[in-house]
Amino acid sequence: MTWIEECPAELAEVFRGQDQVAEVSTVRRYLTAGELRWQVSSGRWQQPCRGIVVTHSGPLTEVQRLWTAVLGAGGAAVIAGLTAAKLDGFRWYAGDRAAESPVYLLHPAGRPVRHRPPGIPVVVHYSTALGPADVHPLREPPRTRIARSIIDAASWMATDRGAQAVLAAGVQQRLVRVQDLLPVVEANQRLHRRRLIGETLGDIAGGAQALSELDFTRLVVRGYGLPQPDRQACRPDSQGRRRYLDVLWEDAKVVVEIDGVQHMDPLEYWDDMNRANDLQLKDYEVLRFPAWVVRYHPGFVAAEIRRAFRKAAERARHGAA
Repeated sequence: MTWIEECPAELAEVFRGQDQVAEVSTVRRYLTAGELRWQVSSGRWQQPCRGIVVTHSGPLTEVQRLWTAVLGAGGAAVIAGLTAAKLDGFRWYAGDRAAESPVYLLHPAGRPVRHRPPGIPVVVHYSTALGPADVHPLREPPRTRIARSIIDAASWMATDRGAQAVLAAGVQQRLVRVQDLLPVVEANQRLHRRRLIGETLGDIAGGAQALSELDFTRLVVRGYGLPQPDRQACRPDSQGRRRYLDVLWEDAKVVVEIDGVQHMDPLEYWDDMNRANDLQLKDYEVLRFPAWVVRYHPGFVAAEIRRAFRKAAERARHGAA
C-alpha cells in the first residue's frame, strides 16, 4: 500500500499539501499513538526530528528539508532571507548548493523554537515586525514575500559587500523593484545595516544621479589624488549616437560611467567588472562601476582608473614610436 492509501483522507490531504511532511500533533488527530509508532518503527515512515514525521524512509528532498525545518520550529515561523528568495527565483552565486545551504527562518520574537532537526543547518532570526503583510498568503512552504526576503537577506549577510550584492542582484534579476524594497526598510527601524541598505537602494535606483559629480570628486578624485576630469562631456558612441558621459579624462581618453542596476553575477563582481571595463566607446576606454561600489569601494575605483591611465600612456608611447 502507498502512504496515501494508508492514511485517512483528511490526513492524506495534509501530507499532499506539505510534500509528505507533517507535525506529529496533526497526525495524532487521525491516527492513534500505536498506529503512528508502528508506521515509524516498521520503516515505512521516518521521524527526522522530534514532532515531525515524513511518509517515506529515504533521503529528504530539498522541499521536505524546508518543511521539516519550518514545521519543527513552530510558533508561526516562516522561511525567510536567502532561503525564501531562492524559492521565489533568486539566483545567487555559482556553486551555491541548496543541500549545503542553511535554512533561514524568521520567528516571532518572544516565542521559543520548538525543535531543530539534526542534519539540517537552521539559522533562526527573531523579529518583532513580522505580520501578515510580510508573509506570502499562498506560496508553500510558508515564507516571506520577496521584498522582505531580499531586505532580510541583505541585513543578515556576513559583510557589507555581500549585503549590497544581494540588493543589486534582486533588482537586476527583476524579482523586485527598489520602490518595493524601500517600504520594508522604512517599516523596520531596528533593521541591521539600515542606513547602508537605504543608501545602496538609492544608488541602485538612480545610478549617477544618486552619486553626484561632487560625491565622485570627493570620494575618488580628491580622495586618491587623481587629476580633475572633464565635465558634461558629449561624445558619439560606436554607432554614432550622442552620449553624455558621467566622467571623462580627455587627454587619456578614459571614461567612467556610473551605473544603477548592474548586469553581473553578484559575488563574481570583481572578475566580471574587469571584462566589462574592456568595452570601448569608439576610441575611448570605458570603465563602468555601480554607484554603490563608487560610494563604498572608492579605492578599487581609483586603482582601476589609474590602470586605464597607464594603458593610455603606453598606447601613446607606442603611437609616438
